[in-house]
Formats: sequence, structure tokens, C-alpha cells
Amino acid sequence: MSTTGEIRRVTTNTLQAMKQAGEKISMLTAYDYSMAKILDEAGIDALLVGDSASNVMAGHETTLPITLEQMIYHAQSVVRACKRCLIVVDLPFGSYQGNSKEALHTAIRVMKESGAHAVKLEGGAEVIESVKRILTAGVPVMGHLGLTPQSIYKFGTYTVRAKEEAEAELLLHNAQLLEQEGCFAIVLEKIPAMLGKKVAETVKIPIIGIGAGKHVDGQVLVMHDMLGITNNFSPRFLRRYANLYDTIHQAAQDYIGDVKKQNFPNDKEQY
Repeated sequence: MSTTGEIRRVTTNTLQAMKQAGEKISMLTAYDYSMAKILDEAGIDALLVGDSASNVMAGHETTLPITLEQMIYHAQSVVRACKRCLIVVDLPFGSYQGNSKEALHTAIRVMKESGAHAVKLEGGAEVIESVKRILTAGVPVMGHLGLTPQSIYKFGTYTVRAKEEAEAELLLHNAQLLEQEGCFAIVLEKIPAMLGKKVAETVKIPIIGIGAGKHVDGQVLVMHDMLGITNNFSPRFLRRYANLYDTIHQAAQDYIGDVKKQNFPNDKEQY
């Protein structure tokens, strides 16, 4: 925030300047107006409207089922809430892989209909034509390497990626390729910390980690995990900053009890 009190929007250039200055980038996911407003006012640098909405908002086992229309709906809700942070939207599975024209159409729909500031795609060389075409339209692109959840059935597991030398070299190559083509940042998910460090030191664009160690340029977590709303997911990289599952559960039980016992509403809570 500026000294005049004017709220200054975080942009892709802001993130680049933060990397150059050695200032770490904070990022969380968001899917709705109310939560996004709280996170934006707290000072978060960037919000990702993640396809993880498929899991935490809709209850699916994977990120694959969520549709483009649903992603746009979530993105619209987040955009309406935020005055400061950069808002990035995941392109959903099937909307960009293998067809760069469809990828461009998808990205343009997201930007026009939601008002978000950038899109994110999973993959390296295999999606580079889609990345190129989206960038030609002036749409900022964030990459995503390492564990790519949209490819879970190909991997067959959510274990750490790029532990072997060949896969690590390929990941570094793909990071350089995404940088070369014009991506403004890359998310690295669930890879060895030293590989995350090497990538962050090799490329000039910001590297944001989720399970990629402390030596990258920033961190992102799924909001529901960070706040302890989910309680059945505990990977090593997750730190819970609250335990809202128990808080909300207890509040609901207290409310139910008061209604049943006719303690709510009381005389002061009625007209």
C-alpha cells in the first residue's frame, strides 16, 4: 500500500520486482467472495483460483471434473472481492491440452468473463504451443511443473516428483522453456527442495513452491488446508495456521443445542 493510502494493485511486474529484491511472494487459493476479501485485506500478494475447487468446494476426488464455466464462476466471485492482489485462474483439464486454438479461446473467456489477471497451465514442452498462442493474445501465463494434479492418472500417485536425475533435468529444461516463451512465473509442486533451489536460481522469473522447499521465490497453499478446514490431508509440506474444522464444528453444535433448548433466540435477539 502506498504512503498516500491508495491501494496499489499487485501485477506480474510486481512479482518480478519482488524476486529481484529477494522478497518472498505469498499466495493462497481462493474460490469465493467472502474468503477472498479477507485474504486480500490481509495483504496476500496473489490468489490462485485453483482447480482444487473441484476437491474442496465440490467434493470430487481429483481436479479433473471441474468445468470451464465453474472455474469462471469461482473467478468472478474472487475478482469482485479483491482490490490489491494479483488473481490467477487455473485453466481446467481438457481446455488447453493438445489444441492451442481451444487453449486460446479458453484463456480469453476466462479473462473477459471473470476480470482476472492471468491464467495457469500445467505442463512443459507438451503444452508449449498452447502457452505460445495464449501469450500472443497478451494474456499472462503462469506455468506449473512437478506434480501436476491434472495428470494424476498418468502418474498414478501423488508422491514426490523429479527425484531421479533424468526427470529433474527435464523439469529444469521445461522451466527454462516456459521462461523463454514468456511465462511470468512458475509453480513447482512436490519436488525435492534442492531442485526447487536450482530452478529458482537458474530462471529469472518467480518460482512459487508448494512442497518445493524454502529456497524458491514464494509459497502457495490451498486455503482450506492452511486454515485447517480440511482435516484428512496432511502432506509434509502443509502447515496449518488454524483449526477451523473443529471451530466450525463446535459452533454448529452449540447453535444446534441452543435452538433445541430454546436458548436461541433470547429476549434481546427478537423484535
